Amino acid sequence: MRKPEFVYVTYIETTPEKLWKALTSSEFSERYWWGTKVLSDWKVGSPFALEWRGKVTDTGVIVEADPPRRLCYTWSNTSEEFRNEKPSRVTFALEPYGKLVKLTLTHEDFEQDSKMLQGISKGWPAIMSSLKSLLESGRALDVPLAALQIEGVE
Repeated sequence: MRKPEFVYVTYIETTPEKLWKALTSSEFSERYWWGTKVLSDWKVGSPFALEWRGKVTDTGVIVEADPPRRLCYTWSNTSEEFRNEKPSRVTFALEPYGKLVKLTLTHEDFEQDSKMLQGISKGWPAIMSSLKSLLESGRALDVPLAALQIEGVE
């Protein structure tokens, strides 16, 4: 039986280099990810973390970094609710598409009935939509985070 996965594809009017920077820059991620910083040196084997309001919420390890084409890291949430779930894997594939970039986000390696899969299925579409909006219009989306019903978000 295949393990469940989440796949999200969008087209963004930007360059692969600008999109790569948006995915790997703490200063930029704070703008579209509602204060969340992405933390790493983006080298294979290096640690990865998400920090929100001064607290590390998710951790992992960089598995692949091929700027500006492909980024992959493991993902573990630090909350008690997800403590027993094994790490999953996030992959961003960036492909030039005329004056657009096709961004394919794949989040996989979940156990059957994963609570994490349920959570990221609500979160990633909002995050990626906000990223797209910020890159194309200069304004991130003001998503009501409580409506996403993601653990630990008010």
